[in-house]
Amino acid sequence: MTKETFALHVADVSAFARLLGQGLQQRHATRPAPPGQVELLNLIARTQGQRNWQALRQALRQQPAAPAPTAQPVAAAALSDNARKALASFDNQGRLMRWPVKFSVQKLAIWVLWTRFDAKRSYTESEVNAILKAANRFFDHATLRRELVNHKLLSRKDDCSDYRKLPARPDDETRALLTAWRARYREA
Repeated sequence: MTKETFALHVADVSAFARLLGQGLQQRHATRPAPPGQVELLNLIARTQGQRNWQALRQALRQQPAAPAPTAQPVAAAALSDNARKALASFDNQGRLMRWPVKFSVQKLAIWVLWTRFDAKRSYTESEVNAILKAANRFFDHATLRRELVNHKLLSRKDDCSDYRKLPARPDDETRALLTAWRARYREA
C-alpha cells in the first residue's frame, strides 16, 4: 500500500490543540484505552471540521497547490453540535455534499443555500435550479428548492414561474453557522 502525503493547514494551533484535547477527553470518558490510528485520524478530521478521516483526505486531495486556510477551529468551537454537523455537510468549495438526516441540521443547512440568492430579485424556476445544482453535490436540486419554500426562505407563485428570496432573520445558532461558513468559504 502506498503512502499519501498531505499538507494539513491549521489556522490556529492553540484552538486546534484545545479542540483535539476535548475530543480525546470525551472519547476517554467512554473508553479509557488509547485511541488507535484510525480513531486518532478521525479525531483530527473532526477537529478540522470534517466528519471523518476519509472526508478530510478527500478535501485535502482537492486543495489547490497553494493551500488556502480551511476550517477555522475557533469559529467551530463556538458552534452548537447541530451547526457543526451542518457545516461538516459542505465540501471545500462550499457545496452541500449530502442532505442531512436530522431535521434540525437540515434547517441550518438550508439557510446556507438561502444566502446564495439575491434579495429583491425575481428568479425563474430554471434559474433557481441552476443555483441549487451548483450548490450541491448529491444532485437533488428539487428537494432543496422545495425545502427553501417550505422553510419560508423563498416564495413562489402557484404556477412556479416566479421565485423570490424572502426577508428572514436567522436565530443565534444560524447566525453562528453562517459566520463560520462564510469564513470557511469566503470567495476571493
